[in-house]
Amino acid sequence: MNAVEIEEAAAALAGKPFDATEFAWEFLAAFDNPETTIKRLRKGETNKSDIGGVLQTNNIHIKVCLPGQVSTTLDQLRESPATRKAKAKFILATDGEELQAEHLLSGEHLVTKHADFAERFGFFLPLAGITTVKEIAESSFDIKATGRLNRLYLELRKTNPAWNKRAPDMNHFMARLIFCFFAEDTDIFGKAGLFTSTVEQMSSADNTHEIIEEIFRALNTREASQRTRWARDFPYVNGGLFSGSVEVPKFSKTARSYLLNIGKLNWKLINPDIFGSMIQAVADDEERGALGMHYP
Repeated sequence: MNAVEIEEAAAALAGKPFDATEFAWEFLAAFDNPETTIKRLRKGETNKSDIGGVLQTNNIHIKVCLPGQVSTTLDQLRESPATRKAKAKFILATDGEELQAEHLLSGEHLVTKHADFAERFGFFLPLAGITTVKEIAESSFDIKATGRLNRLYLELRKTNPAWNKRAPDMNHFMARLIFCFFAEDTDIFGKAGLFTSTVEQMSSADNTHEIIEEIFRALNTREASQRTRWARDFPYVNGGLFSGSVEVPKFSKTARSYLLNIGKLNWKLINPDIFGSMIQAVADDEERGALGMHYP
């Protein structure tokens, strides 16, 4: 499983009714533990917990507890001799309402509603052997958005082989797209969903690149009267992001679908400080590999 698949599995687990007897096993499965590993833990062959939890050596010590006992249980997990002996990296306690966890190596502590833990699933990515750009790993939404941007990026490179030698141009284009997704959800454009809805209404796969070029041109034009009529709702964006060439790679039908799907995410959830890290994770081979996002 890659990071995107793990995010989906964690979200599915967080969204289902809490089952105290199954949570630990389902959590381990969501973070890419093989079925054989989980079976051995279930049988007690490899489960070395000394407080009635589930302890996976070199990984995590989990315990489901009674309501209101999460903090006390996390203390027990931290102080457990078995936790130290097994060199667990994480401890986790939940009562189905609250979930707390700690990364024992860094001391970082997570406190969240149980139903919301998938929103912070990046905290647990080291359990699956995944380490990547730290800023992205901190948020479920950031992983989801980056994964979908990656699919679009790879499809565009496949459709536009000449752009494979134009990395700065492709990165600049991706930066413009990310800004547009963020701007249409945070009132910068003044109308929710303006970019995505305009592309959806005005384009087909054959001319998607032309519609986006016209939007980029409008965003760099001060006077609304000098823009194409249908693009006059877009504001002028100062700062230079849309200055210079507005050339856009051509879109296949698949790439257009990816674009519209990305636009339907709630970009209010993203921290704009990580935009640079998102582009790095999409465009850099090493970071893409760390996220499990490879070429087909």
